[in-house]
Amino acid sequence: MDNTIDVVVIGGGYAGVMAANRVTQHAGVRVTVVNPRSVFVPRLRLHQLVGGTHDAVVDYPDVLADGVRLVVDHATRIDADERRVMLAEGTSIGYDYLVYAVGSGSDGPRVPGAAEFAYPIATLEAAQRLRSVLFDTPMSAAVTVVGGGPTGIETAAELAEQGRTVRLVCGGALGPYLHPHARRTARKYLARAGVEVLEDVGVEAVSREAVRLSDGRSVASRVTVWAAGFGVPGLAAESGLRTDSVGRLLSDETLTCVDDERIVAAGDSSAPSDLPFRMSAYAASCLGAHAADTVLHRIAGTSPAPIDLSFPAMCISFGRQAGIFQLGHKDDTAMRVYFRGLVGRKLKEFSCAASVKHLVTEARKPGSHSWPRDGKHRPQLLRAQRGEVPQRTR
Repeated sequence: MDNTIDVVVIGGGYAGVMAANRVTQHAGVRVTVVNPRSVFVPRLRLHQLVGGTHDAVVDYPDVLADGVRLVVDHATRIDADERRVMLAEGTSIGYDYLVYAVGSGSDGPRVPGAAEFAYPIATLEAAQRLRSVLFDTPMSAAVTVVGGGPTGIETAAELAEQGRTVRLVCGGALGPYLHPHARRTARKYLARAGVEVLEDVGVEAVSREAVRLSDGRSVASRVTVWAAGFGVPGLAAESGLRTDSVGRLLSDETLTCVDDERIVAAGDSSAPSDLPFRMSAYAASCLGAHAADTVLHRIAGTSPAPIDLSFPAMCISFGRQAGIFQLGHKDDTAMRVYFRGLVGRKLKEFSCAASVKHLVTEARKPGSHSWPRDGKHRPQLLRAQRGEVPQRTR
């Protein structure tokens, strides 16, 4: 009799790879990762791919533990009753436990003309397409980047460093997470690179050669880059599983799906207690590790623990010469303290490299990954959500 326990991980990003590696601690598991592409994509590098300073791919054998099987295919449906994952090629894979880590992509621009004329950057294929378009576009042509978050800022700076004419359109404040002092530094770095920054201005329409702004202006734009927001695949909802308003799989605080304890959620596509964590590579890796721990508890017949995670920092690069490393409070709000310039750039590069190194280390030594805990602010958020106590910070 085969007593092997099959664990299937849907998604081969930071969360999925971390979960797959970590669950191999149990000698009796057989782990399969289902992913639509044959290479791991460190998404923190996609703006560099567009700028031509990094290829933003890593071979899976370099980050997956020995014995983890990779199936290159699209998961089209989860049959929770039969415990099977249906694949696009017409086959299916059975599981005893499933880790749902499908990640995120572009939210899909909803303004007129954006779907036809704007270029997203949230996936490897989208970034490669944008790089190809830019290669065929004169350096003097106007480029508009839409989105004032880290992806938009980094892409604008990377392209401006090449000598391109770049405008960055922010629907709100530039770098909304940043402390006001760090935001002033960010403005200075972008101005030095030649990026025109428009804050608190939305986009109403995109055409082949222009962008119409919410203040009534129409500005020339030969290439419009869409870096405003992320969305998640619809696999969970299409499989009859409950999701939040944007499609993330609903789970309890142990990351166990509210509809099926054999399914555990991780990364950008998870919504524990309908209070999802900020989308980031750091959070994805930590959630992937916790999801694996929950699966291991289920296998052992013990009670899994609730997720406990704090956010110590976030970082933004401004081309290859400068960066901001913003320290944060445990409740994921920015401190006054931040590192800038060459030190900020080096810390940013260290963080990008570490995001992959953590996966490699977990592959070689499953169970080794650890992360900063909090134990205070998330319980407060949960009590506030239930109406038990007012929400407090720090």
